[in-house]
Amino acid sequence: MHPLDTSLQPPAGAAFSAPVAGTVRCVQALGCALGEGLLWSVRERALYWVDILACHLHRWNPASGALQRWTFAEEISALAERSEGPGLIVTLRRGFALFDPATDAAPRYLHQPEPERTGNRFNDGKCDAQGRFWAGSMDFACQAPTGALYRYDPDGRCTRHDDGFAVTNGPTWSGTGQHTAMYFNATSEGNTYRYDCDPAMGTVSNKTLWKHWLPADGLPDGMTTDALGRVWIAHWGGGCVTCHDPVTAVELGRVSLPVSQVTTCAFGGADLRTLFITSARVGLTPEQLAAEPLAGALFAVDTDSLGVPAHLFGC
Repeated sequence: MHPLDTSLQPPAGAAFSAPVAGTVRCVQALGCALGEGLLWSVRERALYWVDILACHLHRWNPASGALQRWTFAEEISALAERSEGPGLIVTLRRGFALFDPATDAAPRYLHQPEPERTGNRFNDGKCDAQGRFWAGSMDFACQAPTGALYRYDPDGRCTRHDDGFAVTNGPTWSGTGQHTAMYFNATSEGNTYRYDCDPAMGTVSNKTLWKHWLPADGLPDGMTTDALGRVWIAHWGGGCVTCHDPVTAVELGRVSLPVSQVTTCAFGGADLRTLFITSARVGLTPEQLAAEPLAGALFAVDTDSLGVPAHLFGC
């Protein structure tokens, strides 16, 4: 897959530097109800993202300007490219599925892990460096603590690793080898958790509260990690993306957006130094929409931070 370059990480005990970012620009003003699921494809040099509530998958090639859209019969929320087979692994409303954008075939479900939780849908997710797809479910009404964290393996095994969330977002990872940490957001509670991660076994342990966010921060939504291991988090209701020390959670930098409901972020572009950011317009009042005409747009900002190529699903 694409392991972190350990030569880029500070030595033990060293302070993490503050990132530098340029001017935020709107690159696609699509007015997504709930933009999410960012994925930069290194092999296609294209960006994928979803509008969960509109059941849309978007693909944009920055070099050619080509924009494509696929519409599904149910919500699509997260995706990763496959390492061997064609197309993508995605999360739909009920679980994990395969979809090939090159064909007109409907997505094919692989596994639906919680048929008894009829009020749930899947939300955010991504692959780890070993090619396993991690994703969280959530209560569609964002109230009941019925969401869980799952790991879906290339051999078809599905494991529930944590439970009891109303809204889930993430995960992302920082570090390498036996010193890998996984971060996961319990969005409704305003909590970001850190787990010790065993990459070989695909297990997590020692769950700790990494950061509780104050109301002025908004709520922690989607997130990513750069090659230095710094954690970047989008703020729903907070109008920004912040960058943090992965150990202390101290804020190192902030990217402000002209919209309030910032949903996720991912590095991409030819040099993996452009931070792409999605947003949402669902739930905003007419007055808020008038004040935020770009709500639901896709944004980009150039940074001095090197991203990590998105890991591929291992089959």
